[in-house]
Amino acid sequence: MRLSEAIGLQRSDVDLDEGVLTVRQSKFGKSRLVPLHPTTTEQLADYQCRRDKLCPHPLTPAFFVSGAGTRLNHTNASKTFTRLLRAADVTAAPGMAKPRLYDLRHSFAVTTLVSWYAQGADVAHLLPALSTYLGHVSPATTYWYLHACPQLMTAAAQRLDDSWKEPS
Repeated sequence: MRLSEAIGLQRSDVDLDEGVLTVRQSKFGKSRLVPLHPTTTEQLADYQCRRDKLCPHPLTPAFFVSGAGTRLNHTNASKTFTRLLRAADVTAAPGMAKPRLYDLRHSFAVTTLVSWYAQGADVAHLLPALSTYLGHVSPATTYWYLHACPQLMTAAAQRLDDSWKEPS
């Protein structure tokens, strides 16, 4: 999800029983359902319990709230992410940019594609599903995330090389 989509979630958009989020009116006015992995559903349920204990009367129907009971915004989400990186001792390699929340979305897309290549999956057939999951208008938009990623280019090149080999 985009950060704006996550902080825009209302409590009613989060169905932890079914393990699905409803993202409403995101970029380009599109809405979509986002299925959750069971471990994500579990973590969101833990957050929800803690949130409701610490802030039983929030000032907003938002799912994610600040300590003051207000909807999160980009600034406090980014500052919290930076504090979490520091607490986990995650740093950038010399000459590299520090990790950003946005990078998690990019990493998810690349990891998914690399995994599909490794499994021998029909990536061209699956790409529209990944695009929909990410909230992109078309698979061409998804390619923006994937340009110049050595890990992905290696997997794609290997697939191409394998397709050109003579059958044994």
